[in-house]
Amino acid sequence: MTLAAAAVLALAGWIGAPYVKDWWLVRTACDGVLPSGPVRELAAGGGHFTKADTTQHPGLDDYGCSLSFEGRGDSTLVVRMTAYLGRDDQDSMFLDAFEDQGFSPMDPMPRGLPGFFDKFGDPQFVLHCPALAKGVPGRPRRMLVSAHVGYAAVRTSHAVYETVIPFVNSASRHLGCGAEPLTVPKGGAAQPGPDARRRSVPVTEADGTDCGWVARARLPQAARWRVEPVMNDSAPAGRCDLDRDTSPSSAYLNFGAWYGDWSNRLVSDDGVRRPLTATARCAGEAANFAVRGSDEIPGVRTADLRRLLKAFAEDQVTRRGCSGLRLTG
Repeated sequence: MTLAAAAVLALAGWIGAPYVKDWWLVRTACDGVLPSGPVRELAAGGGHFTKADTTQHPGLDDYGCSLSFEGRGDSTLVVRMTAYLGRDDQDSMFLDAFEDQGFSPMDPMPRGLPGFFDKFGDPQFVLHCPALAKGVPGRPRRMLVSAHVGYAAVRTSHAVYETVIPFVNSASRHLGCGAEPLTVPKGGAAQPGPDARRRSVPVTEADGTDCGWVARARLPQAARWRVEPVMNDSAPAGRCDLDRDTSPSSAYLNFGAWYGDWSNRLVSDDGVRRPLTATARCAGEAANFAVRGSDEIPGVRTADLRRLLKAFAEDQVTRRGCSGLRLTG
């Protein structure tokens, strides 16, 4: 064997080595924007990386990528991220994420991040696109980035933000969105684990939280209620969830806010708006608000629900700079 042939074989062996392949896949995944350390932290529960894909469909205004690793002998997803400019794609995701008339489980992101964690624990970001012309109906253009973190990955790690946000910023440039770049939040984990305790506070001490309106809303028997803020003033959805222990059962009230024309379907049945809902105009699109609660809550009647919904919606309208608030029956 000649020296040149030996060198070629040695180089081929080096390139084929698992750790070199790991380095190459992380380096090239998602057009090279993913930070190595956080990606490896997400993949801490698996083996070597096996595959990296980048996809784009001309004319469909989408762009995505994925990275996989070994798991039980098969390729297992670490993370998959897709950016959508198309209104139909965005509406489809929202309506899937917000079942149960909009009250599906969700978790907020830190203040300032325009997104939320959906019922599956996956991060969803919605950004305004100032560089794009308005859509056909004159509505402002937005970009949705939908990420799915593999169930074998370390989903509660802060590395979720560190991995997904660089892709969000890259996708904005790639699709010509022109959104303001997002900054990775400091400290803390991302999606709370399934056993994490909800961070609720007594209603009487809620002033200063994102649901501080409840402290001023004259809630019947206020001292017996607690509120969990599921709220972020930059996100396309948010809630203030109240509960009261009334052994042997539990009473609850959920106040929901959803931003975008897609949310009209959440508060309507066959095109007719449901009672105890409200609507306003926010950033050029519809916003919708609703309340739901357990049956026969002592001291809370329909008139109380209507008054509390009005207080919640007014607070949201003030926070978001909306206009034209209207309540239904």
